[in-house]
Amino acid sequence: MIQLHDKKALRARLRAERDLFATEASAAVTPPDAFVERLRRGMVVTSYLPLGSEADPAMLAAAAAEHGCALALPHVADKATPMRFLAWHPGDALAPGPFGLRQPTGDEEVTPDVILTPLVGFDARLNRLGQGAAHYDRVFARYPDAWRVGVAWSVQEVPAIPTEMWDVPLQAVITEKGMLCHKES
Repeated sequence: MIQLHDKKALRARLRAERDLFATEASAAVTPPDAFVERLRRGMVVTSYLPLGSEADPAMLAAAAAEHGCALALPHVADKATPMRFLAWHPGDALAPGPFGLRQPTGDEEVTPDVILTPLVGFDARLNRLGQGAAHYDRVFARYPDAWRVGVAWSVQEVPAIPTEMWDVPLQAVITEKGMLCHKES
């Protein structure tokens, strides 16, 4: 059984590596062809606004919008309440939320087709280490048909992410170096 302190220590190490990479690199996460090829007019693509040194999905969201996809951002009430996705257009007003988040002010909840998700770490099997609140694991369980895409810096990849039975793996990860995905994704 994975010890909780193992994940906590791994999160701390990966956050430090991510912070260092983000301050020293001038890299950007750009949309790979394999990502763009999956986009269809009318799809709902959820993105996020990065906190600190998280990889910025802005270019992926822009590509989705250019291909006729609707955009949404997460809305979090607190640690226990399930996260929702609210419709969002670039330039729409945002309100401060818990954990330093900026969130849409509207109330139009949408069902995602593609979920772009931040992460602290990932492995080649596409296991994801998040912030530890399980918001995205609950979202993945709620929307099992949505394509789960992590957005990260390449330095966030580790040989193995400790997993629990409730952890839901990603179907792809996009970094500044390209896209890693399962064969069936």
